[in-house]
Amino acid sequence: MTFPQALAIRFFQLINNRQFTEAQRELQRIKGKAPETKWDHGYYKALQGILLARKANGNQHTFLQNINLNDKMAIEQHKKEFSKHVKSRFHDNFDRGFFSAWVDYTQLLIRTVEESKPKPDSEGQTRIIQYAESSQKVV
Repeated sequence: MTFPQALAIRFFQLINNRQFTEAQRELQRIKGKAPETKWDHGYYKALQGILLARKANGNQHTFLQNINLNDKMAIEQHKKEFSKHVKSRFHDNFDRGFFSAWVDYTQLLIRTVEESKPKPDSEGQTRIIQYAESSQKVV
C-alpha cells in the first residue's frame, strides 16, 4: 500500500484531460517507483486498464463508456461498490490493489464533477447565467 499516490493522481488528471501520451509516460514513471508487491501490481494493472478504457473511444463494452462521467451520484455508487471489494476478505492483495485504484479514480471523477458545476454568487445566481444575459445582443 505504498503506491506513489502523487503520481497516480497526476495520471488520473492526464487521463481526464485525454492527454494519453503524457499519461503513458506517467504510467512508466509509476512502474519504476512502485514497490513490487501484489497490491501494487494490482493497482498498476488497474491504471493500465483505465488508460486503455479511456482511449477506447466508442467501445460500448468498456466500463467507462457505459457510465455518465458527469453523473456524481452514479460515480459515487460505483465508488461504493469498488470500496466493498477493497474491504472484502474474499479478495487477495492483487484484487484489493486493483479496486483501490478504481476507488481513487472515482474520487477524482467526483471532485471533477463538483468543481465543474458553477458556483452561485451572493445573489444566488450563477456567474455563467449573468455573463450569458449580459452578452446577448438587443435586436
